[in-house]
Parts: sequence; C-alpha cells; structure tokens
Amino acid sequence: MAWVLLLVAGLLEVGWSIGMTYTDGFTRPVPSVLTGAGIVASMLLLSYAAKSLPIGTAYGVWVGIGAAGAALLGMLLLGEPATAPRLFFIALLLVAVVGLKATSGH
Repeated sequence: MAWVLLLVAGLLEVGWSIGMTYTDGFTRPVPSVLTGAGIVASMLLLSYAAKSLPIGTAYGVWVGIGAAGAALLGMLLLGEPATAPRLFFIALLLVAVVGLKATSGH
C-alpha cells in the first residue's frame, strides 16, 4: 500500500508543479487553491508512505516521479523543448526510480 500512496504522491507532485505555472505567482485564486491543495496532499501521502518505506527511497522516488513527470508535461503542454538529451536524462531519472524501488527491500 505504501508504494501506491507514493505513486499517487508523485503524480500529485507533477500536478502541483505544473499547476504553479497557471497561478501567475499565486495571484489567480482557483489555480492557486488547487495547486496548494495538491502540495498538501502530495506531502501527506509522502509522509504516510515514509512510515513503512526508507525515507531515502520514498523521497527519491517521489522527487523522481515529480521531476520526470513535470519535464514531460512541460514539453507536452507548455512548449518546452523535447530534445534528445532531455529525453535521455528523463529516462535516466525513471531508471533511478525503478532502481530505488528494486533495492529498497520492501
């Protein structure tokens, strides 16, 4: 169950990180509230997952999902460049996430 919570926390991190681009510096109420709720929910789920997973693994997976997801959505939704080197390094992030899970002992 901790891994499911961690996956959802990571996906929420992707959501709130992309959501920040729509808050206009937290001056737009609806995107700001949704982004803030995503931040709180993501952190809560991370903290629940970290009760039974090593914190280094939990945090690393959470950050990896968030960074890779935000980079990919930035390319797909926000027109950020999708160059071969960027895609390669996103793939490396995902390999690291899988490696942390595989070596966590849980």
